[in-house]
Amino acid sequence: MDAAPALIVINPSALQTAKQINGLVKNGLIHGFSRHSASPQVEYNVTFSDASSHLRGLFQAGTPIIGVCASGILIRALAPVLGDKHSEPPVIAVSDDGKSVVPLLGGHRGANELACKIAEGLQSHAAITTSGDNVFGIALDDPADGYTLANPKDAKGIMANMLCGEPVQIIGEAPWLQAANLPLAADAKQQIIITTSPEKPSENKLVFHPQTHVVGLGCARGCALEELEQLVLDQLETAGIAMGAVAAFASIDVKADEQAMLQLASKYNRPFRVFSPQELEAQAERLRNPSSVVFAEVGCHGVSEGAALAATGANGKLLVEKQKTANATMAVACAPAPVQAENVGRAPGRLHVIGIGPGRDDWRTPQASKWLGEADEVVGYSLYLDLVAPLINGKHRHAFPLGAEEERVRFALERAGTGKNVALVCSGDSGIYAMGALVFELLDRAEDQGGVSAQARRVEVASTPGVSAMVALSNRIGAPLGHDFCAISLSDLLTPWETIQKRVIGAAQGDFVIGFYNPVSMRRRTQLAWARDTLLQHRPATTPVVLGSNIGRPEEKLTITTLEKLEVDQVDMLTTVLVGCSQTKAGAQNAARPFVYTPRGYAKRIDAPKEVNASRLEDKQGETV
Repeated sequence: MDAAPALIVINPSALQTAKQINGLVKNGLIHGFSRHSASPQVEYNVTFSDASSHLRGLFQAGTPIIGVCASGILIRALAPVLGDKHSEPPVIAVSDDGKSVVPLLGGHRGANELACKIAEGLQSHAAITTSGDNVFGIALDDPADGYTLANPKDAKGIMANMLCGEPVQIIGEAPWLQAANLPLAADAKQQIIITTSPEKPSENKLVFHPQTHVVGLGCARGCALEELEQLVLDQLETAGIAMGAVAAFASIDVKADEQAMLQLASKYNRPFRVFSPQELEAQAERLRNPSSVVFAEVGCHGVSEGAALAATGANGKLLVEKQKTANATMAVACAPAPVQAENVGRAPGRLHVIGIGPGRDDWRTPQASKWLGEADEVVGYSLYLDLVAPLINGKHRHAFPLGAEEERVRFALERAGTGKNVALVCSGDSGIYAMGALVFELLDRAEDQGGVSAQARRVEVASTPGVSAMVALSNRIGAPLGHDFCAISLSDLLTPWETIQKRVIGAAQGDFVIGFYNPVSMRRRTQLAWARDTLLQHRPATTPVVLGSNIGRPEEKLTITTLEKLEVDQVDMLTTVLVGCSQTKAGAQNAARPFVYTPRGYAKRIDAPKEVNASRLEDKQGETV
């Protein structure tokens, strides 16, 4: 368990126990209700207003959770987001007085070990409920580092049989299995096999593969995944090597962004590691197929063989020399012990461009939370980093001020180019008036024209969608975006004012609902007024206008006004402005919650004949729905 844990306090009475636990764990932060923090006796590192959504965000980010509270609180909060037990973070419940410590989730992902550590420090009891750990000191579905289990679904049954007294025989060598207290018998029907070769598993046969092999890869730029994959699978089969015995795929660093290699590693859930030409050239004397052509092109005499040998170390042996197709090459080397992939070469580097929405925990996508939790380093405007602080505790945090957008993006790309997994945090959606476009612009520019370095160009870039301010505001106030709409930024910092004017006039003539971003700033006070006056020439003075600031946050402020009454002083830099079209309506003015909406024209169909086309009411199976 490498991530820093979050200690959750529901009642202030548990704070003292939480502080004791915090002294036992690494980089922990105490999280508690914001309403309690007004008391001078209560000190929390992180506060929340909604415990359930806060817990779900932490869980989805992969943050270990230590709840100093009733276990039922954790169970009910996390139930909606429970999924694969093999990827969930540790979740531990500790009683307010610290006398009971119960690992609820992730027992084999660090929860059992952490619970025992906490219980020992508090001089209390850890309630470990996983049977294998208690009886045999081992969990067969959680192999030691450097080993994979070919058939994890059968582990539970074999473990149950052993708990009932049925013995097992071990074929092969694995120190962690030999050290366990398993009921062994040479003639047992149940088998545990340790092998690097393909072995058909069954409900009475568990097959573990020591990850001692590395597949070196090379290919022409743009090689198809299918060609590379088929080459690898064919050669592994010919050599009698199971995919489970492969610790990693490896290549030269100029291939760090090669899609076929990245996709292959992702498909088989293996790390992809890269080496510099100098590191690969150090293997030149060990190559079986050195090439002067390859040396002239990339600076080393062999890529696939060199990468396999470099990854398996000085004692590694080449088992499969370079094999090739029209566009791909591969080779396999074997080490005498399991290869720890994170210790060889470097990762290819990854930049995740993350839109966190307006900042509210339950409006952030699970993928955004997951990527934040997985990041090595986090880059962004300081305010945005503060909004996700609980998810990035313990990570390298690089905060930039407003106005330093290009420096921020360039820094993130260059850090990713060194092999780091970097998260670039944006508010709203990363592709809407945020950093997404700038990332790809810098990648597209030549280096001598202000682009990033060649190394930074090779990083894997991916984005996750976020809730934009315009969409969030529309949902908070009704449905003003119910018909055709557009977004226009009124900032002339990067776009000429004349161009912005043309766009406003076009939207006015087209009768679009308009979302105005960056409506004012400290120095810009005239653009919004001009836009208002221009729109008044094309739509009614009573057209609804919605103003929203800090949308979805506790300090949220929503205002409904009209186009003729819109004043610049009502708007600040944190305000999003939605101006309705000629059809937009403000309804329920005497209701508890006024709303604004833009109809799509369904009212025009009220007097239309109520004929029903029965064929349109049947699904593909012919059943009427």
